[in-house]
Amino acid sequence: MVIVTSQKITQEEWDFLCKKLEDWGFQLNVIQGVEKKVIGAVGDKRRVDFQFLESIPGVEKVIPILSPYKLAAKDARPEGTLIEVGDLKLGKGYFGVIAGPCAVESEDQIFKVAEGIKKAGAKGLRGGAFKPRTSPYSFQGLEEEGLRLLSRARTQSGLPIVTELMNLTELEIVTEYTDIIQIGARNMQNFGLLRAVGRQPKPVLLKRGLAATIEEWLMAAEYIMAEGNPSVILCERGIRTFETATRNTLDLSAIPLVKSRCHLPVVVDPSHGTGKRKLVLPMAKAAVMAGADGLLIEVHPDPANAWSDGEQSLNLPEFQDLMEQIKVLVQLEGKKM
Repeated sequence: MVIVTSQKITQEEWDFLCKKLEDWGFQLNVIQGVEKKVIGAVGDKRRVDFQFLESIPGVEKVIPILSPYKLAAKDARPEGTLIEVGDLKLGKGYFGVIAGPCAVESEDQIFKVAEGIKKAGAKGLRGGAFKPRTSPYSFQGLEEEGLRLLSRARTQSGLPIVTELMNLTELEIVTEYTDIIQIGARNMQNFGLLRAVGRQPKPVLLKRGLAATIEEWLMAAEYIMAEGNPSVILCERGIRTFETATRNTLDLSAIPLVKSRCHLPVVVDPSHGTGKRKLVLPMAKAAVMAGADGLLIEVHPDPANAWSDGEQSLNLPEFQDLMEQIKVLVQLEGKKM
């Protein structure tokens, strides 16, 4: 349930309310609004005397949440959530673009990409250092050296970096270097990993699983938030269907559906969603008009010679063109970049 407090609640009233909820066995997640504090209380509502709770001084209203994802539910924060890292802003009327190569290959490559995407208007740099690949014989990433190169590209460009965390053994080193931790599609239901990133403060970009339902995806976000980290970014990256003409089936209907049920920002990855360079631009434009809060785009200075996912990566001129076209649509949607 969600408890909305009044603007004039005193510290004594606040302490009494929190203690009463804790005595009833609730886990408290405090959301600090512009004018009011909101408590997301997770526990057994059958133990609550709602009439008594609403009569406590300082309580404005109590909203029971029926969905299984209590903290991610729209009712918990109807105004939406803003994730802000450096100049990158996602949600609550802001639209951000994160771009970069599937895998970090060299200093020259990542520096060229960082410079080019920033010039085009991107606000975040993505790059893989630890790469989960279908084949064990494919390039697996530069690992810590890749993280160091990303960090140096951040210093040069000023762009916050996003990179994927694959397992618990890499948690410490990834959190040391990155600004936003990505949890990939294959790990969306790795609950131990979700709990671990929920216990650290950096934002988490959570990709939808290969065959995950909307509810499963939102419940994965709930795992992170239940550990105390409210800064979750949802990423639609295509799901596996019977269709083989594209790498995945990009589920654009998920964007307005999720935003009607959840307050977290939603970004779209049309690169993995289609697997085809020529489809990235039209699907990026469609994602903007469907209500997305941002895009995750694969960009490489020389896609034909990329070590990973070159067939779905844009070159820098193509990315510049994409940015020019989506800026118009973002404005039509009434959002700021």
